[in-house]
Amino acid sequence: MTPTLASPTPASSTAVSTAESKRALALSLSQQYQQLAPVLHRTISQYQLNAPLNELKQSKRAAPFAQSMMAMDEALRVEKGIDSYTDTIMELRLADQSMLARWQAGQSPLFAWEPEGNDQHWQYIEAYDIDGNIHLLDVYEVPDRPVLVVDTNSRKELEAGIKAMNDEIKRLQGEHHPDAAPRSMAHQSFSAAASDFNTQAEVPSISTTVLSKIRLKDDQEPWISGKAEVYAIVTGVNPSRDEPVLDIIDMPYLDYSETDYFPNQVMIHWQRYRWSAADMLLMEKDDGTNYKDLARALLEVATAALKAIPDPEVQAYAVIPQLTGKVLEAIPDSWATNDDDFIDVYYTLRQGQTYTDYTAAGNNATATFTPLTIDPTQ
Repeated sequence: MTPTLASPTPASSTAVSTAESKRALALSLSQQYQQLAPVLHRTISQYQLNAPLNELKQSKRAAPFAQSMMAMDEALRVEKGIDSYTDTIMELRLADQSMLARWQAGQSPLFAWEPEGNDQHWQYIEAYDIDGNIHLLDVYEVPDRPVLVVDTNSRKELEAGIKAMNDEIKRLQGEHHPDAAPRSMAHQSFSAAASDFNTQAEVPSISTTVLSKIRLKDDQEPWISGKAEVYAIVTGVNPSRDEPVLDIIDMPYLDYSETDYFPNQVMIHWQRYRWSAADMLLMEKDDGTNYKDLARALLEVATAALKAIPDPEVQAYAVIPQLTGKVLEAIPDSWATNDDDFIDVYYTLRQGQTYTDYTAAGNNATATFTPLTIDPTQ
């Protein structure tokens, strides 16, 4: 059985198409499980709860199922605008570590997929058994029975998506200013060294703000969704022209709520921004997102908001929350299929300031930010 996807139109159509295609794969998996079981048992272990498509393709036993999964994988990567950034994203995943021992001991699994729409409105999780019967599982209580989930590799997808978003923003802004497109951070920070690597005194120091610690509250994430995949959008204004800056930053460590993380991650490069203030949105990956379209939409609304301000210099950094507000409006209205896309927002983070256990505007994130000046290599 080869699932098909509808043509890429609005995000809601993509979400329905994705859910129905995963359902078809889950049914196919239930029908072929006896043949696939040895392959899955060799691949899934305490060290790796997933069986990536690339590994399934290497097994003759898994070939028929892998062919179906490959068709969906290609269609999804096109739908999401990341086909140029990763070769595969599909996988089979054991839903929870607690299921591993029972599954390895031979207990027959169920075969599930994420439902469509807002997870707060999910009434149950559907899953097939090996006879093709449907079981209705609780949304938040982890089942006692092993469950294999037909899904995308969220980490791999988000990494590709962030590259696609940043590239699309740079491309669009470069089209508007072909002779003055913003350079990458590496080029901005080290251009002096590139021109004369023997003159260390000419290399500027880099002023940054580091995320030293972060913790998210319990967001009742359904068990079938696995780990959270979080990223940040830092918003500000270009230092050389009246144009918004949107920097998309991966946060690959931020997997679970009610857990302290100490990433020591640089979040803001201040030479990217006109004033010594920036906002930071925290977002979670959305299964229905086309990343290039999302980047285009966010840039369009931020650009329109900035153009609507008669004289940005008069308001100075007060314009940044206005840009952020328009970005926030665009996300749930146009792109979210799960309302947990938006996690929280930090307004007006200032250069050189330390924020200790600082609560974000929505009271869902608590973080510590510290200034860091990076000097050139001696």
